[in-house]
Amino acid sequence: MNNLDFTEETLNNEIVQARAAAAIADASEPRAQAAHYDLDLNRIVVELRSGATFLFPPELVQGLAGASPDNLKNVEVTPSGEGLHWEQLDVDMSIPALIMGIFGTKAWMAELGSRRGSVSSTAKARIGA
Repeated sequence: MNNLDFTEETLNNEIVQARAAAAIADASEPRAQAAHYDLDLNRIVVELRSGATFLFPPELVQGLAGASPDNLKNVEVTPSGEGLHWEQLDVDMSIPALIMGIFGTKAWMAELGSRRGSVSSTAKARIGA
């Protein structure tokens, strides 16, 4: 077997493993089917494939705080449904992370926590905030 065969075989095995992992994640993690910004509520509204809907204020999310309604309304759901993307703001957020209450980096979460007082949560404990 030459290096090219080994590389192709390895690549094919990795593709199979990645597809299997994606299928497990799709079946076990929340996925979005649609999202939009509701100006009246000042909330990002996410409709999940499960039929559930959740909302969050953009001010909680790193990169969205202080953004204009025009920028907020340009939210896109990633093709996998695993995330949200704002092209103009260069912001990407994971649906599972948002649902767990993780709205940015450890430093961002620490700042949010200091602004809101000492609120404990499993999500904060998990990220070490």
